[in-house]
Amino acid sequence: MTTDRPFMRSPCAVASSLDIVGDKWSLLVVRDLLHGKHTYGELADSPERIPTNILADRLKRLESAGIITSTPYQQHPVRYAYSLTPKGNDLGEVLLAFVHWGKRHIPGTVVLKQTPDTGKSAASAKTSQRPKGAKTGRARTKKAP
Repeated sequence: MTTDRPFMRSPCAVASSLDIVGDKWSLLVVRDLLHGKHTYGELADSPERIPTNILADRLKRLESAGIITSTPYQQHPVRYAYSLTPKGNDLGEVLLAFVHWGKRHIPGTVVLKQTPDTGKSAASAKTSQRPKGAKTGRARTKKAP
């Protein structure tokens, strides 16, 4: 008999990964940590405006999954700084794949980058635009003369 944790939904790697980070907010928290945010306030101030109760829940879930760690930086009241573990840093590759896919297939999307002076997220000037004549996967119809 094995002592390994049982699969949440199935042994499928995609399903198991989604059980951990497949909600609407978790990968955005990871994105912000990759971009240098560390405190609860910094994470709550993201452009998507994650509700604070959900942020608190996601931080607990990500920590219990070994994706982030928390370290107290203030005692009264206790406040924590969050950082990615090596396991969490590996999600950077997943997020980069999302960036590439989104830029390729979702017109008008932008890449968020940290502005050096404020640490706030800013939209990159690079938006997703297909070159003229690029295939979109949709059938094109010819116009009548």
